[in-house]
Amino acid sequence: MKNKGLRLNNYIWKGINSSGKKASGHTLALSEFEVRERLAAQHIKVRKLKKRRISLLKKLTQRVKGKDITAFTRQISTMLITGVPIVQALHLVAESHKKAEMKSILLSVTRAIEAGTPISKAMHNTSKQFDPFYTDLIATGEQSGNLPLVFERLATYREKSEQLRSKVIKALIYPAMVVFAALAVSYLMLTQVIPEFETMFAGFGAELPLFTQIVLLVSAWTQKWGAYIGLVFISLAITSRFVSQHSHSFRLLLARVSIALPILGPVLSKAAIAKFSRTLATSFSSGIPILLCLQTTAKTSGNLHYQLAINDIYHDTAAGMPLYIAMRNSGVFPELVLQMVMIGEESGRLDDMLNKVATIYEFEVDNTVDNLSKILEPLLIVFLGVVVGSLVTAMYLPIFNLMSVLG
Repeated sequence: MKNKGLRLNNYIWKGINSSGKKASGHTLALSEFEVRERLAAQHIKVRKLKKRRISLLKKLTQRVKGKDITAFTRQISTMLITGVPIVQALHLVAESHKKAEMKSILLSVTRAIEAGTPISKAMHNTSKQFDPFYTDLIATGEQSGNLPLVFERLATYREKSEQLRSKVIKALIYPAMVVFAALAVSYLMLTQVIPEFETMFAGFGAELPLFTQIVLLVSAWTQKWGAYIGLVFISLAITSRFVSQHSHSFRLLLARVSIALPILGPVLSKAAIAKFSRTLATSFSSGIPILLCLQTTAKTSGNLHYQLAINDIYHDTAAGMPLYIAMRNSGVFPELVLQMVMIGEESGRLDDMLNKVATIYEFEVDNTVDNLSKILEPLLIVFLGVVVGSLVTAMYLPIFNLMSVLG
């Protein structure tokens, strides 16, 4: 049974328990069948069952995220390595999980496996959180009999990918927050504080300094057009998101612009190379053919510019070209990566070399992000000080001039 399109609902039930007494309650689940099955396991005979929608807050708190799948993968890996059967391991993780949606997904997977469905197919049919890369590796583990090892590799891969993603987000959030704070403070001063000073200056009857006049003009312009400009930016953001979902060329443009940014671009490029190397190494070491590995890696690249480059690499490799030459022809990989891939191909240790490439670039991303915060912090503080300080100075210049005249 496919559960990908099902939503979490609150099922309110009434029934009779094993003692013959009335019982009632509510259960969060993806389907009515699941609720009846869970209540039957508790020896409760259902008399009445109603489905109710859950609140947005409940939906957000119960929703399965990538981190939940990573934690689940590590738990299953540990249990399988210690000899716990897969069905029992799934039951244990499902029963102890706090999120209702995750519990429902795991119980559905367990049910499908008990009915004879392969684990990879059961996961693929149950939730979109188990992406093609995930299920392809599980299928390989099933065929080779190395399921514990594959879960171990998957867990390690996902943990490192999430660490890399958090570092990139860290690089983006700090400067964005400081710039936003500077703009917010400036807007409040221009629309709320400076107009009060303007009223006071009107009573001086004296000519204001040029700098103060400019700031007052900017204040008047901001009061008149500021809200409209804000709406324009919000509209542009919404439009860009909509267009990017429907336009391949626009997404490609955004991807190329992002890696061309002066400071953040190199971080995004190194992160993309690290993810490519780690994904390719994980799938290749699990026994998946290199061409299939490249197809999967392209889909999980996270950057359309690199995705197209990997697709070109796939076509060149399928035509018989060595991987490192195909990568060189794509024009997106540094010479260090190409040299290490070449050595890996010639020595028969491609997965080891790709893992080393991933480690190198993950370290570089980590190091760059740390240095970035150290470099940007004083620059952003200076920027904030100059913006706010200039506005304050412009307002006090006439007062200082008046005091000097009176003196």
